[in-house]
Amino acid sequence: MQNKKWIILGTTVFLAAMFLCIATAAADALSGTWKMNPAKSKYSPGPAPKSLTVVIKSDENEYTVEANGVDAEGKPTHVAYSAKFDGKDYPATGIPNADTVSVKRIDASTVQTTQKKGGQLIMTVTTKVSKDGKTRTSTFVGKDAEGHDVHNVVEFEKQ
Repeated sequence: MQNKKWIILGTTVFLAAMFLCIATAAADALSGTWKMNPAKSKYSPGPAPKSLTVVIKSDENEYTVEANGVDAEGKPTHVAYSAKFDGKDYPATGIPNADTVSVKRIDASTVQTTQKKGGQLIMTVTTKVSKDGKTRTSTFVGKDAEGHDVHNVVEFEKQ
């Protein structure tokens, strides 16, 4: 009888540890350093930036983004924000036509970011990490700073 209790206890501890690892891995699927793959990205309208690297820190409560790159004209770019997954607007810097963002977790590997300027919706960005965790695709739908329709699909590779 004593051995049976130890077996049940051991199995319970093992299963709890396994579920904790799975939950932690899911929260971390979005996190990491991601470099844009220009050959696999589509910008409409263009032109595409020359380079873009995004560092994401994500957990069950918060999503932090720091992006650095070089735009099509050769000028450096820097975007930064930190937002909770609560649907509220948070300040953002470096986005040409937005001053706030809100984020919503769709599932363990997908986040939707809403960019606003003066409270008005400008752009919706849906970001999904592949099942193998090696690529990240962000789809931008909205308006650019000049008011043109935007539909960009940007692919990133994990570094």
